Formats: sequence, structure tokens, C-alpha cells
Amino acid sequence: MAEGRTHETTLEFPYSRTLGPVTGAFMDGLRDGRLLGSRTRSGRVLVPPLEHDPDTGEAVESELVPVGPAGTVRSWTWVAEPTARQPLDRPFAFALIAPDGADTALVHVVDVDGPDAMATGMRVTPRWKDERQGRIDDIEAWVPTEEGA
Repeated sequence: MAEGRTHETTLEFPYSRTLGPVTGAFMDGLRDGRLLGSRTRSGRVLVPPLEHDPDTGEAVESELVPVGPAGTVRSWTWVAEPTARQPLDRPFAFALIAPDGADTALVHVVDVDGPDAMATGMRVTPRWKDERQGRIDDIEAWVPTEEGA
């Protein structure tokens, strides 16, 4: 039997995107240090905001609503050995974070000392960059906060 050969390849898809009114307003909010969501006709708040309700296909309300800034970790995974392309240069958690007032969660980074400091249900708040550009990484990371913050 012949031994298999392997070859390591990096596959990337760099692209630019024009932001529409909903995503553009969400990114403007990030630039201004605010989190925004979209409200469906049934009253659910989606973060990140969408133009249409994923359950019904109906258009959401045109005005975005403020959420957070604190939120709750719904699920997480630990990254023990970050690569150069990941958001932090030290171990961290990727987490689904539901900002207060939102019915959905967004994926982002939680900066804690180790996996023992992470828990589903923990309260976190964004740590904003000093200079923001209207990008998701305007939030450097989420960090633990006291309940009620």
C-alpha cells in the first residue's frame, strides 16, 4: 500500500463589501462606541442587526435600537494557542454574547486569564479601542463585569 502524501495550503477569500443601510448604521454605532440591533415585527431584537427577520422573511423596523453595552455569554470555546491572524496575541475565548436587550448573540472575543475564568452565563462588557473606525474590531474584546453593570 502506498503511503499518502500531504501538502499544506492556505486558502483565503479576501474581498471588499459595500455596506447597506442596516450594516452601515451598525458599524457607525461601533465607531461611536454604541451597540445597535434591529427589531422584528414580532418584537425580537437581532444583534448584529439584519434587514429581514430570519424566521419570517419580513422586513425589520427601519430604525435600529440601542442594546447593551453589557451582555451575557451564551456559549464559548477556549483558544489556547492563538495564531498571528487571530484578534489577540495571547490565549482568549471566542464567545456568543447576547447584549442586554437583544434576543440573539454575536460572536466576539472575551479577554480573561484562562478557561477557568470563563463560564456560560457570565456577564461581560465591551472594551473599546481608543480610536474607532466603524469595524467589529472597534471592540478590542469583551471583559468580565459585575452583575448589574
